Amino acid sequence: MDPSAAPQVAVFALVGMAAGLGLLWRGFGGYRMATRIGDTGTSIVASMAAGEVRLSGTIEPAELTLISPFQSATCVYYHATSETDDDSPGSADDLDEERAVGFSLRDASGTVRVFPRGARWDAPLVFDGHHGPFGEAPPDLALRTGSAIAPGELDRDTAIAALLSVRAPSPLPTGRGRRTYRERRLGPGDAITIVGRAMPFADLTDPTEADVDVGGGVAADDPEVLANIAEARQAGMLLGDPDDAWGNAAIPGFGIGRPVREPDLDPAAAHLGLADVAEAERFERRFTIAPEALVLVAGPDVPLLIAYGIPGAAVERARYRFFVGLLGAILAIGSAVVLAVALTGGFAT
Repeated sequence: MDPSAAPQVAVFALVGMAAGLGLLWRGFGGYRMATRIGDTGTSIVASMAAGEVRLSGTIEPAELTLISPFQSATCVYYHATSETDDDSPGSADDLDEERAVGFSLRDASGTVRVFPRGARWDAPLVFDGHHGPFGEAPPDLALRTGSAIAPGELDRDTAIAALLSVRAPSPLPTGRGRRTYRERRLGPGDAITIVGRAMPFADLTDPTEADVDVGGGVAADDPEVLANIAEARQAGMLLGDPDDAWGNAAIPGFGIGRPVREPDLDPAAAHLGLADVAEAERFERRFTIAPEALVLVAGPDVPLLIAYGIPGAAVERARYRFFVGLLGAILAIGSAVVLAVALTGGFAT
């Protein structure tokens, strides 16, 4: 081989090493996931005990849901990315957004509340679109036009109002090249498998923080925040009653339908109307968690894993990633050999 080709060969070898190591890293993640799911027996909600458990069922919304950025779909988790192929990485128009909210898992025996803070998600890629050659948008693109947060359950009047609301469509992101949109998400009705820690709701130090996954802005164990909370608690500045701390926001149904009791409103404000008995019971069930009820969370020794599909499908998917990772290792080793030969002049004739 012509020695002048050695630099180009070295570059391709470096790219091959990087790609192979990336696949190997992803493969090890798949191995850990397959091992953890496969080595934990499936429990049912009605008979699960405190400690590490594996549950399988479908997602049901809790108090809130999310609206995905690119398809405006109702979900409890999404990871959306958007970028251009105009050789300008890190553009201000690029997007990498990941969010999640708490939800319930239902199986044949009942439901359990899931607090996803710190969870590892394995969600399917449900949207992968790009602009056409003349800049036309992907046919399934439906950019979110309102808030990213929505009520978990709309009453009839609220649903009608949302349907009749006319909002200006969001402008498409700009960019000189062709834009690609990808969205992974999990939403109500999706089958999932969860491996995590079951513990009494009363043992959660901060249920509000545990309900929010990524996008919260501050880590749950941020030392400065913990110090401030400890100082405020010692000074008696923290309110122990949600009604005192949150006011109207602590009333089930307030802001997303009809409240179950009379809120504290300005005298000039319009009367909201109270929920009837059936609505009140439904809101109480949705918003109230008994202190002794078991919930699923991430613990320091038991990470929370949320994967789509039944356990067998999740394990097979993870094993496939591990197999691809082994092929990546072979690619990395072969590329390293080629790089060594190129750098030592082995291609010279």
